[in-house]
Amino acid sequence: MDTNNKDNTISLFKIISFLEGTSYILLLFVGVPLKYLAGNAMLVKGLGMPHGMLFLAYVVMALWIRSRMKWDIGATLMVLVASLLPFGTFYINKKYFQSYF
Repeated sequence: MDTNNKDNTISLFKIISFLEGTSYILLLFVGVPLKYLAGNAMLVKGLGMPHGMLFLAYVVMALWIRSRMKWDIGATLMVLVASLLPFGTFYINKKYFQSYF
């Protein structure tokens, strides 16, 4: 695989992971409180589907770039579990992709 294609794939994963993490934080810390404390589910409804699609894209991309990044099973599991934790995808971006762009 040429370096430019690898860089493009990693850049795409970084963008997806940032968007997934941001949508997750908005859902957890803004949407859910608005839904249950103010009775306004508009943000949860509006962000739910995009967040789900970003989550799936994150998981697929992580599995896709696993061999390109030479991740062992532990690193792969860490990257996947990070998508379930608030701020986890931001940590992954810093830990594994700091040297890219």
